[in-house]
Amino acid sequence: MTSPATLDNPLFARIWTFMSSRETDWLRDRRRENLEDLSGRVLEVGAGTGSNFAFYPETVTEVVAPEPESRLRAAAGDAAAAAPVPVTVVASTVEALDSGEPFDAIVCSLVLCSVDQPRDVLQRLFGLLKPGGELRYFEHVASGGARGGLQRLADATFWPKLFGNCHTHRDTEQMITDAGFTVATARRGHQFPAWVPLPVSEFALGRARRPA
Repeated sequence: MTSPATLDNPLFARIWTFMSSRETDWLRDRRRENLEDLSGRVLEVGAGTGSNFAFYPETVTEVVAPEPESRLRAAAGDAAAAAPVPVTVVASTVEALDSGEPFDAIVCSLVLCSVDQPRDVLQRLFGLLKPGGELRYFEHVASGGARGGLQRLADATFWPKLFGNCHTHRDTEQMITDAGFTVATARRGHQFPAWVPLPVSEFALGRARRPA
């Protein structure tokens, strides 16, 4: 089945535009950390409002940033104009992207939770990356225990409808490995204290490579 190139969601676009304009220092620091030492031609999956663009190092020669939601894409275009490196915002999903040459690196930031078929997307990213190239990821991931139960409940009820198909209980790092990537460095952490009853607290931040 062919993926559509655009996926407008006006409710989520309004929510995400509001949230991204009020990001915490903690979240901006994780975005910056995820982009450290990148170079060459980079694909950023799901650009959103362009929250990452300001943090790309000058060693990056080009960022191609597909964003299928039109309202978010307009905001990303404004952010691209102010970015320290060349950024091209494209009206497309990554599944439908006409990419040309393979990329030196691919960046995923809080996006693999929301794609319909994450395993298929990761296989697509594997094919879009040069052998030896790097996948950088900063993603909410599945938790265990009581929070894991909360995640499963949220995913089965209101959360995906409200937050643009976000699914909080995904074993994203295992799917990255299953797609053929080799994880080089990774760490887990929590955005909020353990007692805060939010399903999106736990995150994974890592670097994985397509074997040469």
